[in-house]
Amino acid sequence: MTATASIDPLGPGPDSTSTEIDSSALSLVRNDLLIRAQRAVGLAPAHGLGVARRALFFALVTWVPLALWAAIEGLPLRGGVGEPLSSHFGIHVRCLVAIPLLVVAEGVSHAITTRLVPEFVHGGFVAGPARAGFVESLTAVARLRDRAFPWVVLAGLLAAVLVVAPAPADNHELAWAVAKTGGFGFGGFWFTWVIRPVFTILLLAWLWRLILAIVLSARLARLDLALAPTHPDGAAGLGFLEALPIAFSPVILAISTVLASRWSHDVLYHGVHVETLRMPMIAFGVTCLVLFLAPLLPWLRVLAGVKRRAELEYGALVAEHGRLVRRRWIEHARVEDEAILSAPEIGPVADTLPIFESVRKMHVVPIGRRSLAAILLPAALPQLAVIGIEVPVKELLLGLLKALA
Repeated sequence: MTATASIDPLGPGPDSTSTEIDSSALSLVRNDLLIRAQRAVGLAPAHGLGVARRALFFALVTWVPLALWAAIEGLPLRGGVGEPLSSHFGIHVRCLVAIPLLVVAEGVSHAITTRLVPEFVHGGFVAGPARAGFVESLTAVARLRDRAFPWVVLAGLLAAVLVVAPAPADNHELAWAVAKTGGFGFGGFWFTWVIRPVFTILLLAWLWRLILAIVLSARLARLDLALAPTHPDGAAGLGFLEALPIAFSPVILAISTVLASRWSHDVLYHGVHVETLRMPMIAFGVTCLVLFLAPLLPWLRVLAGVKRRAELEYGALVAEHGRLVRRRWIEHARVEDEAILSAPEIGPVADTLPIFESVRKMHVVPIGRRSLAAILLPAALPQLAVIGIEVPVKELLLGLLKALA
């Protein structure tokens, strides 16, 4: 157990506020093995994540040696026996865009989770007995995050990828890397044993963090939370969770840019038509939705149950209110218990109807435009560059505007 895992993230008192919350216990990334390893070698600061300097470091250490070797070999322009390095967009994008984005995503994820998780306290959802379960859930996920075993599994997956993936001789991305002496030189070695492993381990790390987010949501969803079915956010007060997929937006953008760069190369240099890429693009978008909305799905059972009970309870309340109104004003009968009629929080008949309607319109999953946009926009934007190779940008934008209108 690490030090952060043993800390009560809500502080010592039963009514602790956000000023006493330990942010490291609420983060999906801070203090995990990958961050600790980078701290050990001085890449990450002792406190914090050092996102900017690490993103710059990985971009330079992956791309610069490759570019220098290619320049020395005279490959950027003549391209050896194959295609020039400049035409293989995927290599540049992977080093200069995708890998830095996967590092930047750590800062985004940390900021999002440390802002959203305390809302369970601020909104009063874990007041009273639920507080102990809330603390236990956070510390359990923090312990799981800080364990070394999942990273051993990830290292095994990385080794499997490197072994199973095509050898350099069969890798089209290395068609440019033929040295003057013949065969793949330093460029092929650097791409195979530095660039690919760095990109792959960062990507696998995000798969593990996505699993952590699902585990955290599943544990919190099992708590006896004090939810409010009439909350104006339409999700019993849990509407703030719509922002959770934003934690993964840079990851989606990184994957999408790598795919788009490879597809762009195929369209420009291998005669592939954009139309044939429609299904892969759609499949990628659907896969992103399924994966990155998964942390919100554990709330389906909770909110569906809250809505089901609330429809019965608030339906009975409105019905009782309506019966008393009818007895007093239609039947002109004496109403002995007028508490429900005079309660200011309920008000007249015209005010009881919106209460019941708000319950009926309640969402059973905290998914809305914000969560969908956080996934679909980073998934789609790089693909527009691919489509724009054959489809004029003006027509493309007009088509999008018509679709949104």
